[in-house]
Amino acid sequence: MKKIISSVLFSFCAALSFAQQPSFITDSLDSYIQTGMKQWNVPGLAIVIVKDGKIVLMKGYGVRDIKTNEPVDENTLFMIASNTKLFTATSLAQLEHDKKLSLDDKIIKYFPGYRVYDSCVTQMVTIRDMLSHHLGTKTFQGDFTFWNRTLSSPEIMGKMRLLKPSQNFRQSFGYCNSCFLTAGEVIQKVTGKPWAVYVTDSILQPLDMIHSHALGAGMSQMPDVSKPYTISFDGNLTELPYDNVDNLAPAGSIVSCVKDLSHWLLLQLDSGKYEGRQIIAWPVLRRTRQMQTIISSTKSAILPRHYYGYGLGNFQGDYAGRQEYEHTGGADGFVTNVCFVPEENLGISILTNNDNQDFFEALRYQILDAYLGEEYVNRSNQFYQFFKPELNEKIKGVKAMQERVKGAKPPQLLKTYTGTYTNNLFGDITITQQQNGLLLHFSHTRNLTATLQYMDNDEWLLTYSNPAFGIFPLKFKTINGKLAMDVKVNDFLEFDPYTFVKE
Repeated sequence: MKKIISSVLFSFCAALSFAQQPSFITDSLDSYIQTGMKQWNVPGLAIVIVKDGKIVLMKGYGVRDIKTNEPVDENTLFMIASNTKLFTATSLAQLEHDKKLSLDDKIIKYFPGYRVYDSCVTQMVTIRDMLSHHLGTKTFQGDFTFWNRTLSSPEIMGKMRLLKPSQNFRQSFGYCNSCFLTAGEVIQKVTGKPWAVYVTDSILQPLDMIHSHALGAGMSQMPDVSKPYTISFDGNLTELPYDNVDNLAPAGSIVSCVKDLSHWLLLQLDSGKYEGRQIIAWPVLRRTRQMQTIISSTKSAILPRHYYGYGLGNFQGDYAGRQEYEHTGGADGFVTNVCFVPEENLGISILTNNDNQDFFEALRYQILDAYLGEEYVNRSNQFYQFFKPELNEKIKGVKAMQERVKGAKPPQLLKTYTGTYTNNLFGDITITQQQNGLLLHFSHTRNLTATLQYMDNDEWLLTYSNPAFGIFPLKFKTINGKLAMDVKVNDFLEFDPYTFVKE
């Protein structure tokens, strides 16, 4: 009988709490999400909103698999990718609090042989620099070399000496996944536990995040797991292979669901407590929220924001006059976000299984607008008016190149182009001949190939076997009398092309 009374009382309290929410949340959010998912071609979405210590909404929409139509629910697993970074930064800040290390310790204290491009920076770079993206490299620089490769974590750290910075050390922001790997590797040096074990023992288990996994290996076999999708260059929704980025684990390997992330949000909004238990000391959370890097101090053209920066594992800025902490996560087939506004005791997380859309961000801002009293602007439509023309232009460009392939006659001596090509950072690409085209094989890469089909005017069409990597034009050239080529991947992975020279 007590259980029945408790259940009824809980339902009554939850209903009362929901009724006190903004009218957009109670009356319009459900239809807004359904309309937005259709507009942006998002198969599945999971969302949680916590307010004043309670879960206001926790729900799945759509499907996690478009073939089986299995639905998304609050336990459906997604790669949260770079939302992993705050778990890493929190772990290191906790170890500092426990006097096991200092965030201002130099990396060479723990890895004496570690090197970056500049020898002076090698001597100065600290754990805090790594957590703040202060190395001076460009955003995503090196990720084509590191992401989904079979390189080990130590091998990735060893290659960081080849990342030539384009900006000044500690004076600029360049988002760096391998930097977070390096910081995370310090954890094992200090505790004797690998990053994944430490994060599981100190955060995931104490927070009862029982569905979450610190590493993504074997994700396809996990229960209630979402498939990853993208909108490919033919305009259709396409399934992608699961990423395996456990070699960059501290930067982005956690697999989770909104039910578990609600616990993380409740902790963030209750000074490190969850269900009355102090899981993480409040000074630790406060440490992660100290801004380390100013990214922008210019008023946004479309959002109620005037400044934006980075702390330790989180972006932060003002939003409608309140301080907001946020991060997004992007892996092939998944884009996600986590944000919280302590002054309003408000937290939001949104997980989606299509990586080529901005609805997951539009939805977050729409919810923030509702709670923070902003005048209603349909953020989904606002974002879509920028996204759709750009996507259409890309699709149009790819179709035009594919038309150029039809009927084109490739050079007679295709063997001229075969052989091994090398990039100092990436390693080797081997080109072999196949029928009337060429096939690229990438060293230390999981099942990735690419075709080269001749178009015209010495230009080829480069098409990756994994649609997430993209489709691009390519021209061969000569460098010091040797055949060479510039190889591009999607900006989602890395912005600049790599030059490979034939051996």
